[in-house]
Amino acid sequence: MSAKENGFSLVELLIVIVVIGILATLAAAGFFASKRSANEGSAISSMRLLSGTQATYATSLGLGEYAGTVGAGSVTTLNDLHNANLIDDVLGSGNKSGYNFVGGREVSSSTSLAQFFFSAIPVSTTPLAATGIHRFGISTDGVIRGDSDTSAQYASVAEVQAAPAWSN
Repeated sequence: MSAKENGFSLVELLIVIVVIGILATLAAAGFFASKRSANEGSAISSMRLLSGTQATYATSLGLGEYAGTVGAGSVTTLNDLHNANLIDDVLGSGNKSGYNFVGGREVSSSTSLAQFFFSAIPVSTTPLAATGIHRFGISTDGVIRGDSDTSAQYASVAEVQAAPAWSN
């Protein structure tokens, strides 16, 4: 009588482990891509919300002027909208869903109307942990704009309006 061996050989186990590793890698890549996409969708929605709240602020509290500081974007604009109870605590902090937000404004003059802008860039752009891969902006015209330069926020109404319109 010969003894019958039961079980798997070492080669069979290694093959199974390699296949499971490949599948896990593919699943993780899909997960991170969907998370980045969700973060970008949230940033775009936040831009729309911020545009609407600036209009509300100007007509109800600002006497025709928008909330925030004049000049390059800062979190002060978001704080002003939050203190006026127009946006929630999370967006008011300037950091939401993996994006950093800033806003700024330009005052009205005898030759131009008051204007505002908002900008958002990803918190992280490292390949594995990227929270987004696009920069977004919106200004007084209400058009969401964006590009893939995530190195710096838009710094003025003119910079936002010079960016390509975002199509989604």
